[in-house]
Amino acid sequence: MAPAKRTAALACALVVAGCNPQAPKTAAEVTPAAAASPTALSLHITAQGNARQPVRAIYQIHNRVQYDLVASSAESVGPQGSTRAKFANARITFHDKNGTTMVATAPTAVVDESTNSVTMFDRVRSQTSTGMSLQCDRLVFDRTSEMLHGTGNVVIVDPKGFRATGSSFDSDVSLTHMHLI
Repeated sequence: MAPAKRTAALACALVVAGCNPQAPKTAAEVTPAAAASPTALSLHITAQGNARQPVRAIYQIHNRVQYDLVASSAESVGPQGSTRAKFANARITFHDKNGTTMVATAPTAVVDESTNSVTMFDRVRSQTSTGMSLQCDRLVFDRTSEMLHGTGNVVIVDPKGFRATGSSFDSDVSLTHMHLI
C-alpha cells in the first residue's frame, strides 16, 4: 500500500472512531432492560415405545446408576431443571449404594425435577434382589436421600414368608431399614 493511501486509510479510521465519543458501558452500567435474561424455554416432549423398543430413562449420580426406568410411553413438560415427566406402564429398577436392587412396576410413574423425586401410582408392586416384596398404592423415591416412602395398603413380605401390613412406610431401597406405620 502506498504511503498516501495508508495515511488516508488511517485518517478515515480515526474519523470513524471519533464519531462515538462515549466509552463502552461497563457491566454495572447496563440497564436492567438490556440485561434481562431470556425466558426459559418450556419443552413438551412425547415418546412412544413398543415391546421391542420401550421408552427408557437412566438416572446416574456420581457415575453410578441410581435407577433405570422402562415404560411404554412418556410425556415431559417444562423448562430444563424443572421438568415433570409422566411414564405409562413403568418398570423401575432402583439401585442401592450397596448393590441391592429393587424392581418396581406401576401403571403410572412421574419423574419431577422440581421435587427431585420419582413417584409411582396405582397398585405398585416391587421386589428386591434379596427376595423382599412390597405392595402399596403410592411409592415415592427421593433422589437426594435415596429413600422410599410408600402409602396406602402397604404389604411387605420377606423371603421366609413373614408378612407385615400398614398404611405407610419409610425405607431404603433394600427394604432392610424400614419404619412401617
